[in-house]
Formats: sequence, structure tokens, C-alpha cells
Amino acid sequence: QEPGSSDDIQQFCELNYGVTFPIAEKIKVKGAHQHPLYQWLTQKACNGKKNSSVKWNFQKYLVNENGELIDYYFSMTSPLSSKLVNHLN
Repeated sequence: QEPGSSDDIQQFCELNYGVTFPIAEKIKVKGAHQHPLYQWLTQKACNGKKNSSVKWNFQKYLVNENGELIDYYFSMTSPLSSKLVNHLN
């Protein structure tokens, strides 16, 4: 959905959102050509936990140290929200 190259997107996010972490390459997260990672993240049949659909940029998926899906959070959820941080503690 986002126009521009992966480098353009990284620079935009750094300048406009203060992003200091690496951003993954641009991939298909929905549809017929959905990347295998997003197939696993969004399909209960693959992840064993729950179904979800990607709604917008900055949707978050929390995966534990054993590679298990814990939960997902929509874009409006702050990375510092108590419900997300509580999972990390």
C-alpha cells in the first residue's frame, strides 16, 4: 500500500514518527500473495492461537521467545500501552 522503496519508507518513518528501529522490507500482508509470515500471524490454522486481519500500518503482533503468538494489537495501540507492556513483563 505504501508508495516508495523500502529505504524511502524507513526515512519517512524516522523523520515523521521518530522511528529508531529497523523496518522490515515491503511485503504483501493480505490477499493472494500474502507473505508466509503474515499467513502464520493471521490464521489460527497456522499459529494455533487466533485469527486476525491486518487493518492498517503499525499493527503489532507479539510473539514469545518460543515462537508462539501471544496477541495482536491494532495501529492505535501505543507500543507503550499497559496491556502490551504487561505481556512483556
